[in-house]
Amino acid sequence: MAAVAGQAPPAPGTLSTMRAAPPPPLAAQPTPLSRLLGIALDALRTGAEERGGPLPAGGPQAVTARVRATLGAVLPETGTGPHEALRTLVHLVAAGAADPAHPLCAAHLHTPPLALAAAADLAAAALNPSMDSWDQAPAASALEAEVTAALAAEVFPAADHPDALVTTGGTESNQLALLLARERHGTALTTVTGAHTHHSVRRAAWLLGLPEPVVVPTPRGVLDPAEAARALADQDGPVLLTATAGTTDEGLIDPLPQLADACAAHGAELHVDAAYGGPLLLSATHRPLLTGLDRARTVTLDLHKLGWQPVAAGLLAVRDTGDLAPLAHTADYLNADDDTDAGLPDLLGRSLRTTRRPDVLKAAVTLRALGRTGLGALVDRCMEHARDLADLVEKTPGLELRDRPVLTTVLFRPTGAEDTRVAEIRRTLLADGRAVLGRAEADGRLWLKATLLNPHTTPDDLAQLITLVEGDTDR
Repeated sequence: MAAVAGQAPPAPGTLSTMRAAPPPPLAAQPTPLSRLLGIALDALRTGAEERGGPLPAGGPQAVTARVRATLGAVLPETGTGPHEALRTLVHLVAAGAADPAHPLCAAHLHTPPLALAAAADLAAAALNPSMDSWDQAPAASALEAEVTAALAAEVFPAADHPDALVTTGGTESNQLALLLARERHGTALTTVTGAHTHHSVRRAAWLLGLPEPVVVPTPRGVLDPAEAARALADQDGPVLLTATAGTTDEGLIDPLPQLADACAAHGAELHVDAAYGGPLLLSATHRPLLTGLDRARTVTLDLHKLGWQPVAAGLLAVRDTGDLAPLAHTADYLNADDDTDAGLPDLLGRSLRTTRRPDVLKAAVTLRALGRTGLGALVDRCMEHARDLADLVEKTPGLELRDRPVLTTVLFRPTGAEDTRVAEIRRTLLADGRAVLGRAEADGRLWLKATLLNPHTTPDDLAQLITLVEGDTDR
């Protein structure tokens, strides 16, 4: 057996009786952690060098084969030691990653996290607070309260008591929004959505025992206020209209002021899924695109999209903190009544989860470091990249642009190509490890989708993306 670095090998004859020493607590042992971090960072570098592009070449079978060959036994009889295990497996995953920091990895709402936020996330992991009772997370719980209140006030600047919950992302936030609406109105609540609405809304209705959502067609990619008003008028009983500020396929924003007017006219409530577009609130240039957002009752936000946070960093903002009352829950070992009466904060009503990470720390560090102007500038830069790519598509004779981008999503396709050919081009680029593009259905056709969320993308990167698609079009 090889000796663990820094330890003498065991004396002969002692292996059967010796007991492994427990590992040191990470937060209390910065030197071992810093050494391991150095190994991890080096493995990230060497893995990226081996990959050489935005994702590994060869497709799923080749990647799986490499993982199995490197991994060997998942649970070996004798461990390889911390340095070897960390170096080998971090290198393996980095070499086989779809790297959002690579400018040609542009398929999904999947951002390159800020190094600052990743470092803060490491600190959170080392301290390991659990956000289900104050005595497990004293400072983290206070920090979460301050940050969520501030972000809720960004969404609802005129509200008296806005609030926000930290979630794992848009899916959980949308589920919570429907849950809170159901608790206000009962299971007779009808949800009206657009055909473009994120799939999590329909799933949430199913999970919560609500009727199947009424789906309004969106042939132009957004909800038409007149069609939405007719759908609202056709419903009996309580209704929740779900609008979108940043659709997944095209990055479009529903006409929020007109939809809010329709809700007011028909006694309906409005929920806005702004998981994608919400951070435009931080951009002085693009904030007006979200006019009307503050008229919603609940709003989904997601800072691991246009906030450049490591997953997960979602929020559900509510106009009035009283709307969160249905989430109240008691477990004597976590929030006994006498402890709460004595002043210990009650955290169980801040999530449907019990154990949860202090995801607020990385967001708080980012907000403090960059401020409104710094984050707004990153948003603006990605918006500019989308316009620049659209310009290139329009100037390329063999390509067709779906429409000018609203956010950072650009849909394009080879002119006159069959949908099967568009799909083949995307899969070929994936299999070769040359580019990661998404796919979207619009106007009855299949389009290549570039979602530009990397502020460091250059004009040369955009030109290369066009060249790669052109090259595969000619095959």
